[in-house]
Amino acid sequence: MNFPHRETWLHRINPSVKLLLFILYFIAILFIHNINVMINLTYANLFLLIVFSGHPLLRLLLYSSPFIIIFISSSTAMMFFGDGETTWVKWGLLHITEESFYRGLHIGFRALNFAALGLLFALTTRPVRLFYSLMQQLKLPPKFSYSFMAGIRLIPIMFEEFQTLRQAAKVRGGIRGRGLRGAYKQLRFYAIPLLAQSIRRAQRIAIAMEAKRFASREARTYYYIIGYSWYDILYVVVLVAAVAGAWWTGSNWPYFDVLDVRG
Repeated sequence: MNFPHRETWLHRINPSVKLLLFILYFIAILFIHNINVMINLTYANLFLLIVFSGHPLLRLLLYSSPFIIIFISSSTAMMFFGDGETTWVKWGLLHITEESFYRGLHIGFRALNFAALGLLFALTTRPVRLFYSLMQQLKLPPKFSYSFMAGIRLIPIMFEEFQTLRQAAKVRGGIRGRGLRGAYKQLRFYAIPLLAQSIRRAQRIAIAMEAKRFASREARTYYYIIGYSWYDILYVVVLVAAVAGAWWTGSNWPYFDVLDVRG
C-alpha cells in the first residue's frame, strides 16, 4: 500500500547513486568512534528523515518505533553488562561503568543512524526506479532485476490468497486442534496451497520471461530511462557537509570528554 506523501528532492536522486552513497556512508559510520561526532551525525540524519522524507511526523514515529526499541535495548545491554575501570553501579550481574556507559550510548546512536538512513532510503526510493537504475547505470542483468520486481508484485497477491484461505477456514468452522497438533494443522492448511500456487505462478513467469528473451545478453530498451541530475551532486554535498559539520562541532564543542569509546 502506498501512503500519500510529498515528493522532495531526495526522491529525484538517481537510485544507484543514492545506494552507493548510502553504502559508503554506512562504512564511514562504522569507523567513527567519537561519541560526540556520532550524536551530531544522528541529529543530521534525523533532520533529513523528518524534513525531506515527505512523510508526516506521526507516520515516521510509527515506522521508527522498532528502531527506538533497538536503540534502547542495544545501549542498555552494553551499559549494564560492559567492562570498565571506573565503576558507577555494581549490583549482582549489573555492572555499570563509565566506559560501558559511553560505549552503550555510542552503539545505540550508531544503530539509530543505520535505522534513520535505511528508513530514509526506503521512503524516498521507488523499487521500480531502483531496479531500472541498477540495470542502466550498474549493468545488472535484466533477468535478475525483473525477477525481483515480479517477486515484489507477487507479495500482495500471496497476502490476498492467505486472506481467502483464512475466510474459507472460518466458513467451514475453523481448524480444530490445540497445542502443537493444532499449530501443525494450521501450518499445513495454509502452507501447501500457498506453496503450490507460488510454484505455478513462478513457472508461468519464468516461461514468459524466457519468451521475451530476458536471458539474452543483447541490448534492451527500457520503459523508464533513469539518468543523472544536479540533485545527485547536491546529495553528495549534503552528506559531505553533514560528516564534516558533525566532526568539527563534535571536536570543538563536545558533549562528553571522551573522544574514543574504545578506550
